[in-house]
Amino acid sequence: METRTLGSSGPTVSTIGLGCMGMSEFYGTPDETRAKDTLQRALDLGVRFFDTADMYGPFTNEKLVGRLLEPYRNRVTLATKFGIVRDEKGGMHGLNGRPDYVHEACNASLERLGTDHIDLYYLHRVDPDVPIEETVGAMGQLIDAGKVRYIGLSEAASDTIRRAHRERKITALQTEYSLWSRDPEDDILDTVRELGIGFVPYSPLGRGFLTGRFESPEDLPEDDWRRHNPRFQGENFQKNLDLVDAVKQMAAEKEVTPAQLALAWVLHQGDDIVPIPGTTRPEHLEDNVAATEIELSADDLDHLDDIAPKGAAAGDRYPDMSTVDG
Repeated sequence: METRTLGSSGPTVSTIGLGCMGMSEFYGTPDETRAKDTLQRALDLGVRFFDTADMYGPFTNEKLVGRLLEPYRNRVTLATKFGIVRDEKGGMHGLNGRPDYVHEACNASLERLGTDHIDLYYLHRVDPDVPIEETVGAMGQLIDAGKVRYIGLSEAASDTIRRAHRERKITALQTEYSLWSRDPEDDILDTVRELGIGFVPYSPLGRGFLTGRFESPEDLPEDDWRRHNPRFQGENFQKNLDLVDAVKQMAAEKEVTPAQLALAWVLHQGDDIVPIPGTTRPEHLEDNVAATEIELSADDLDHLDDIAPKGAAAGDRYPDMSTVDG
């Protein structure tokens, strides 16, 4: 697989990474054996960029990813996140960006991952009660201590990114971006490119919706978090299904899958973009990796703009958007 560099001086990673969240919760019942097979297949196919977070599981995803990647640790870029506080039973306890918590969370992640350093450490969500300079300043101390190599933000607004970057160099911004989540085009992409910050889209397949696998909300497992997502509910679901049907039609004409077309669109938005589609199945991973070989013409991109212009998706991205930095 070809590689891309995150930002002006960040790590060089595989063109796409692998989001590991669904291997532990949110998208149905976890299957550790299948997760192991998926991670191994990713390595076989040249994926070298893996993304997790302390709150996934909670706490179990870091342990899983760290254990399975341990033999390959020096060959991969491992990213994790902190800032969304959960307890062992999964309860949510808000956001925490206090400097003392930055150090506490990092030490705990290092232990769970079984490593002496984190390649890319993100603030998962911006804590509105703590100046971003204080949080990022503490993250910078982790670099000075050798515990972290690069730092990043997730779902941060442009002003927050600029303030953070003045305090300490930010290497990457992770934010949802896909054919049905194009908000970063308003100003986020311009900001990170001006500052030399890499852009890492999560959910580039619209949480699986853009794969064309879902015909109704009932296709989701009972314990799947997406049943609570506004875009997967009621009238929103049907409106979004119409969008996906148009993607499916174009994909059929190009003899690719809808997932490959949607992911290829993200990859064509710039060489500084490294999406991290999540999956728990080796066959879906293979489908995603194949998208790196798809060429889209200017006419193809224009057609996709017509199919899915900014604001085309119905419904908010989360049931509660208050934790997304505005």
